[in-house]
Amino acid sequence: MDSLLVIAAATVIVLVVFDYTNGFHDASNIIATAIASRAMTPLQAVLVVGLFEFLGPLLGGTAVADTIGSFVDISALPPLPAMAIILPQSSGTSSPGTTASPPPPRMRWLADWWGRY
Repeated sequence: MDSLLVIAAATVIVLVVFDYTNGFHDASNIIATAIASRAMTPLQAVLVVGLFEFLGPLLGGTAVADTIGSFVDISALPPLPAMAIILPQSSGTSSPGTTASPPPPRMRWLADWWGRY
């Protein structure tokens, strides 16, 4: 199998998992706020938040992403191989295992969330 295809598939899988965890984390905060303020019953909050979480990207479109993307100019940056962004570069002077970075914040959050239940 082509290594570029494997990297692309792994990237898509990581992004989908991140998007899923980010979505249920944000939705739970919205639902908890509506319920805690007694503005809605739990059933009403789940239905309204579910509806608007679904309709938001469809109705809102990509205006925010396009606006943020117009401020960032990456044409002057040198191109990097895809794995150079993920894997730390070793200088050869460090001992084995010291180049490993801590897990990304989302992974730490998932571990913490999973440990509570």
